[in-house]
Amino acid sequence: MSTPNKKKGGGPPVEEKELVETLRPRSFSEYVGQKHIKDNIRILLQAAEERGHAPEHILFYGPPGLGKTTLAHLIARETKKQMKITSGPAIEKVGDLASILTNLSPGDILFIDEIHRLNKMVEEILYPAMESGVLDIVIGKGPSARTIQLDLPKFTLIAATTRAALISAPLRSRFSGGVFRLEFYSVKEIEEILLRSSKLLGAELAPEAVEEIAKRSRATPRTANYFLKRCRDFAQVHKKKLDKDSVAAALEMLSVDEIGLNPTDRKYLEVLIAKFGGGPIGLKTIAAALSEEEATLEEVIEPYLLQLGFIERTARGRLATEKARAHTGVQEKKSQNKLI
Repeated sequence: MSTPNKKKGGGPPVEEKELVETLRPRSFSEYVGQKHIKDNIRILLQAAEERGHAPEHILFYGPPGLGKTTLAHLIARETKKQMKITSGPAIEKVGDLASILTNLSPGDILFIDEIHRLNKMVEEILYPAMESGVLDIVIGKGPSARTIQLDLPKFTLIAATTRAALISAPLRSRFSGGVFRLEFYSVKEIEEILLRSSKLLGAELAPEAVEEIAKRSRATPRTANYFLKRCRDFAQVHKKKLDKDSVAAALEMLSVDEIGLNPTDRKYLEVLIAKFGGGPIGLKTIAAALSEEEATLEEVIEPYLLQLGFIERTARGRLATEKARAHTGVQEKKSQNKLI
C-alpha cells in the first residue's frame, strides 16, 4: 500500500514540499533581512524594465539556508517571467546545457544552483551564452569539424553557490548584474521570520518561545523554520502550548544546545581541543578524525562556528578560541609521551 503523501520515484513527501513553498516569501516586502541585496536588485530590475531589456546576470553566494533560492524566485515573480531551475551537477555534458538554453523563451530566468560544480567544458559553452547571447556548437570531429553559432533568446542567469572561491574568475566576471554575498541573520530578523512562519502554519507561539527558537537557529532562516516545525509537532503530540518550556524540550530532543550547536558541532570542537590541543590543525586531519567529508565541515559546520568566534582559519590550519573552550568546557589532553 503506497503512502499518499509520498512522491512517486522517491524524493521528499509532497506535503513537506508544499510546506516549504508555503513558508517561502512571496514578495520583497515579505523577505526579511539582506537589505543591501534587496535594494540593489530593485534598482537592477527597475532599470532593466524601463529599458525593455532582460535583467543582467546575478550571482548569490553564502552559507546554505540564507535565502539564495528564495531571492531567485522573488526576481522571477517581480519580473513576471518563467524560471527554469537546474543545478551544476545535473548539467553533466555540453549537450545538457545546449538543450536547456535552446528551450528558453525571451526574458526567461535560468537558475543554476551549486554552479561551482559545473565542469570546465560546460562552463566554456556558458561564457558566450551569457556575454553575447550565442551558443557555439561543434559539429563533427577532427579536420572536418566545424563550429556553428545559434542565437539565443535574451535570458537572465541567476546562479547560487556556497563556495564562491571554486568559481573561476572568467565565469564570475560575467555576472554583470552583481555578485552578492548573503550574510547571517540577526536574532531580531530570525524572530520576524518565525512570527510570519508561525502564522502561516497556524501555530501560536509565545513571545519567549520565539526568542528561544531564534537564539538556537544558527542565524539561518531555513534552520529556524525547521525548528519551528519540529517544535509544533512536539507540542501537538504532547498536547502542550508552544511556550518556552515546550520549545526548549523539543530542541533538547534534537540535541541542540542554547546557542544552536548540534552534536556534530560539539564533536568538532571536542576533537579540535582535546585531541589536537586546540590547533592549529589541517581540515583534512579533522575530517579524518570525525569521519566526515571536508566539504561538509567547510560548508555546513565551520561557517557558524566562525560566526560565533569559536574557531579561526589560519595559514597553518584550524584553531580553537578561548570562547570555544569556555563554552564546551573541554580541556586539552596533556601529552603522555615520555623521553627515553
